[in-house]
Amino acid sequence: MPGHSEHIFIVGAGAAGLMAARELARGGKRVTILEARARCGGRIHPLPASEFGYAADGGAEFVHGDAPITRALAREAGLTVSAIGGAQWSFDGTNFSRESPRDPYDDRLHAAVKDLTEDLTVADFLRRYFAGPDDARLRHAVERMVEGYDAADPARASTLALRDEWMNDGHSTQARIDGGYGGLIDFLEAECRKSGAAIHLGAVVAAIEESGGKVAVRCVDGAVHLCDRVILTVPLPLLREIALPADVRAKAAAADDIGFGGVIKILLRFKRAWWRDRREELADMIFLLSDETIPVWWTRYPDPHPVLTGWFGGPRTAELAHLDAQGLIEAGIVSLAAMFGLPREEIARDLVASAAANWANDPFARGAYSWATPRTRAAQETLARPDGLVLFSGEALYRGRDMGTVEAALASGAETAGIILQR
Repeated sequence: MPGHSEHIFIVGAGAAGLMAARELARGGKRVTILEARARCGGRIHPLPASEFGYAADGGAEFVHGDAPITRALAREAGLTVSAIGGAQWSFDGTNFSRESPRDPYDDRLHAAVKDLTEDLTVADFLRRYFAGPDDARLRHAVERMVEGYDAADPARASTLALRDEWMNDGHSTQARIDGGYGGLIDFLEAECRKSGAAIHLGAVVAAIEESGGKVAVRCVDGAVHLCDRVILTVPLPLLREIALPADVRAKAAAADDIGFGGVIKILLRFKRAWWRDRREELADMIFLLSDETIPVWWTRYPDPHPVLTGWFGGPRTAELAHLDAQGLIEAGIVSLAAMFGLPREEIARDLVASAAANWANDPFARGAYSWATPRTRAAQETLARPDGLVLFSGEALYRGRDMGTVEAALASGAETAGIILQR
């Protein structure tokens, strides 16, 4: 079959790697995936339904925006994507409110950002337009949103990249795949194998070398794989840990102009939904925002599962880098206790199952997802150039609106495969 003589190795079996592999294998290429973990999925990490009462996600969970590729794949796989509803609540240290911390300032924020033509970091934008002492609460609300929702650093994050999110009050359509993202990964993995792609798990890549128009991929266990082309789909921080040819290393340096955020995620399953018992007005709560150590929580509403998921994103997650999973779970319980005015023992007593991950501490991720700086678009153009024998792909290279999402990873993987197939 035409094209079978070209052997392409893909480093990473996350969404981008699996999508690229499926498209290339379908197109007649010989494809091998090397995955460092003992499973496929990368930053998509299914947790046992037996522990949480449903197929929980320890990593990526939501489907953001229109996500046409994600939704099309879900239909292929026979999976349902359901929009989430419910009310967003805030806790200001004393009271619960349906008002977002940013609501009182949205009109002024929108007016300042609407006609902005020069890209600034968020920190510079706030200093230029909202530097006064009366704007302290506005600055705090914006910084917390950038850190918490985008897992970004306000000192580096692009204001123009976040403008659409701000103008839409951050309320783009969100949904979940019924059964979690694990079903989508299982489907893609099966599709890859069915199309002839080989998948090697536990294969940690240490170096990539070029010689005589061929590529050698060296793994830490000493294995050496020869191929015609390589696609690197690993999270950006891992590019620094793989030895690369000089020209590829120079190209990879552009990744320094793309932000990559840390996220801590905590799942707590209880005997009952005690927060609804304590406060009837929270019956339809989906999100709860605060300034506690673990500042964001969400429920499974409208599903009845008595599970609270805690979320802490951005550079301040480094403050908890020393905690193991049990320490993070304890931080979550203490945060809930502070918000609801309960002894931590009372909350802990109802705990049935728990899980926690600091994705920045994960050796095969070093963080959760990417975000844009004012120099990111130029960096993406550099990394996405289809020159040479080593190509880059992944959610960080997506130039659409929802950078950093599973949709972005799938789109980038499909685009990279398309470039190869069109040659």
